[in-house]
Amino acid sequence: MSVQSESRRRVRRQGPATLRGRAIPKTTTDQRLLDRRGPSDWVHTDPWRVMRIQAEFVEGFGLLAELGMAVSLFGSSRVQPGSPDYELAERIAARLAAAGYAVITGGGPGVMEAANKGASQAGGVSVGLGIELPLEQGLNDYVDIGLEFRYFFVRKTVFVKYSQAFVFLPGGFGTLDELFEALTLVQTGKITRFPLVLVGSGYWSGLLSWIRDTLVAEGKVGAEDAGLLQVVDDPDEVVRLIQEAHHNGKAFESAVTRADARPRAISPD
Repeated sequence: MSVQSESRRRVRRQGPATLRGRAIPKTTTDQRLLDRRGPSDWVHTDPWRVMRIQAEFVEGFGLLAELGMAVSLFGSSRVQPGSPDYELAERIAARLAAAGYAVITGGGPGVMEAANKGASQAGGVSVGLGIELPLEQGLNDYVDIGLEFRYFFVRKTVFVKYSQAFVFLPGGFGTLDELFEALTLVQTGKITRFPLVLVGSGYWSGLLSWIRDTLVAEGKVGAEDAGLLQVVDDPDEVVRLIQEAHHNGKAFESAVTRADARPRAISPD
């Protein structure tokens, strides 16, 4: 086809898109929007998903825009009320609420429920950011402000945007996913450095040893990268570390890398 004949082909602009020849649909965008007849599979197409994604960002940003200082707390959804991890999460959240922080969780059961419960019963703001899963969980009863997302990456963005610290209790793949996502964002400078606190020295010791003895030793990460993590056992220490970081703006020194760790931290050997 010559350039001249190419220029004579019909052209339709649909927003930023340009369509020519056979690519031009037989109906206009308005017709397809306003016509109630025909199949409904259009609601499952990628362009429509983009609108849903946009709507989730707008809803999340709008709902939490005035939240104030907040800490996200992660941990296993499988722990039961009355268990040590459940009660530990409840105590930490209550202390964070008393210190003036809103507490954000994934809104589900286990550690998330415990943290929402601790924050709510301490008079603080309890936030749950749920996610649509094949096995429906729903938001726990202690969530004061709740959102349920379709898309994990939107939910992750909202966690990061409205949190000034992340606290990780013992958990599974979901907890590890959030941990390494936040760690990577801080390491690469994609977000402002904020506290990443691991609770439970016994639980996290193997992971921290692997980071130090394998990743750092082989040069896969720097010692300063390992230093982005803090590990504690005491709920009061969690709050102290977060407040110290916010008040002083000092970088953390991690038990992974220092030889003179506090008694509650992981020793270097």
